[in-house]
Amino acid sequence: MVIGIIFLVAGLGLRYWINRRKFYRRSPMGAEGFSSYESSVFIKLIEKVGKWIAYALIIFGLLSLWVYSREKKEKQQQEVKQDSLDNLKIYN
Repeated sequence: MVIGIIFLVAGLGLRYWINRRKFYRRSPMGAEGFSSYESSVFIKLIEKVGKWIAYALIIFGLLSLWVYSREKKEKQQQEVKQDSLDNLKIYN
């Protein structure tokens, strides 16, 4: 569960950080300001890769939490089943 939360928070944080940088890079007219063409291409490429990594972290975090909840439910069902079997043995 802890790993799922860590990956989920890291993915959301990475997306927030990338979008915040992109927002503050914009001029009042809405155009993004870069010092050169090369830096524009490089930064946009890194941001795209970063967003894909963030999406992967979010999906992995959600899947980890889902698997944890499924395992917890199965364990509880097994305990209930075992308790009911024990109660039947006591009465017989």
